[in-house]
Amino acid sequence: MNTGSNKPGEAAVAADRTETDEATAERALGSRAPEFIRARRALHLSWQVGVFIVGLAVVVAGIIMLPLPGPGWVVIFGGMAIWATEFVWAQLVLRWTKRKVTEAAQRALDPKVRRRNIILTSIGVVIIAVLAGIYLWKFGLEMPWKIKDQ
Repeated sequence: MNTGSNKPGEAAVAADRTETDEATAERALGSRAPEFIRARRALHLSWQVGVFIVGLAVVVAGIIMLPLPGPGWVVIFGGMAIWATEFVWAQLVLRWTKRKVTEAAQRALDPKVRRRNIILTSIGVVIIAVLAGIYLWKFGLEMPWKIKDQ
């Protein structure tokens, strides 16, 4: 997976890095647990298990919200953000997702793409209006479950 770095051979490890301009612009990968928790292995492991369980619960709630009413994708990305506070793989996935969303937003602002989207939306609205007009002409304002056998 591309992490967005232009440096060849950069490893995604939670190691201390020297502060450079690029490193200060983007947070280092790795655990963001408080120092006293990271200093004790058993406490850090239990912290990671807790973060994983909370993130899992949030992601599962988001997956449940996908077919049901609710902001499913927002909740899923919230769970990923919870995991990203502790796990490098989640930080990389979240970084990749942010980059792809930014690229899609930039493409959507392209005048040609905007024009195409406006044209397609207009065509869709016209089709829906024609279908609604045909329905009203044929059945009037009666709802489908009240239509008697003809």
